[in-house]
Amino acid sequence: MTSQPSNDARPVATASGPPRPVMIDPGLFRRVLGNFPTGVAVITGLDAGGAPVGLAVGSFVSASLDPPLVAFFPDRSSSSWPRIAATGRFCVNILGFDQEAVCRTFAVRGGDKFTELSWRSAPSGAPVVDGVVAWIDCDLEAVHPAGDHDLVLGRVRTLDVGRSVLPLVFFQGGYGRFSPLSLAAWEGDLAVQLRTADLARPQFEDLAARFAAECVASAAVGDEMVLVANASAGSSGELAPRVGQRIPFLPPLGTAFVAWAGPLARRAWLDRAGKDSPPGTVAALEETLAQVRAAGYSVGRGRDWHGALNTVLAKADPTDPADPGHDAIRRLIRSLPPGYESPAAASPAADGARQHADELRTLSAPVFGRDGTAVLVLTLIGVHRPLDGGAGDPVAALRAAAATVTAALGGTQPA
Repeated sequence: MTSQPSNDARPVATASGPPRPVMIDPGLFRRVLGNFPTGVAVITGLDAGGAPVGLAVGSFVSASLDPPLVAFFPDRSSSSWPRIAATGRFCVNILGFDQEAVCRTFAVRGGDKFTELSWRSAPSGAPVVDGVVAWIDCDLEAVHPAGDHDLVLGRVRTLDVGRSVLPLVFFQGGYGRFSPLSLAAWEGDLAVQLRTADLARPQFEDLAARFAAECVASAAVGDEMVLVANASAGSSGELAPRVGQRIPFLPPLGTAFVAWAGPLARRAWLDRAGKDSPPGTVAALEETLAQVRAAGYSVGRGRDWHGALNTVLAKADPTDPADPGHDAIRRLIRSLPPGYESPAAASPAADGARQHADELRTLSAPVFGRDGTAVLVLTLIGVHRPLDGGAGDPVAALRAAAATVTAALGGTQPA
């Protein structure tokens, strides 16, 4: 008896002969496998004559840690890969989210693909394309036939990180980038934010001096907000002891990071409000985000609340669950109303009273990176001038400073 065809490509046993492969429609194969997102890389090398060669692949993977091996699957009809393989060396260039044009250049057969590109040489001599997320320089370890492709193994000789941006992703027939559930674009790594803070330092030092206030730069990393730099009126330029201070990234705090974020990131932040929040909390938080986005900045009010927070922070380590202050800080944050950071003139306080503009304590505006992520938030603390829109308005000055740093980064504010 002949078995019934299955929906996979495993051989089907028959009574009369050896297993025969099941035929899979190529269109169906691409459509189904296209639901698995893959990173996009360009494999580069030099041919026998020393000319640069490259091809785009969507099948690059890490294969082994010991020894360090990577792998990819070039099409056997490729005209570029044999020229690279003949030299026994290649470099993997992992593309950033904004390098789709680079990918398309290398996806086309023939022609000089390096004419319009800037690149430098890896130790092997293979090109490292400017602006890539990372590069891995390899010696050719082995090539194995794999149907209409080859399985290529490379032994890593050296590697390094390039730009700290999101990678280019191929998914369901198109290019794009992923939206991290965490708001930390650089989870566990403050290098980008610290470099941005250095770039922003002249701006927030000027703000501190103009408004006789303190100006700080904060970053969102995982479930915390971290103070990465600050300046005070009349300061010597040295970083104050509070640099490195961390507080929980919990609603309703952090709206300047969240207001322009994608839906998944916003949802991750909203979920931190907790299932035991009063009815209507999430809707009120979403309204606050809309108000912050429309105004271009967020605020913080309430001298007493800020005083209580600073008192706890002076004695507690908010990152240590065993510290008594760990829970105290979270209770303080959750005592705030959902509209606490709304730029509206007044919002309901936790006890039902009204918090007025004369209780204004902070103003915050985001700095955006190339991918539209809020890389930093600049905050003025201890603002006393009225928000009247005049020449001395701290809101206008803060937003202008943030926009200047965003432009210096080549960043873009999301629509």
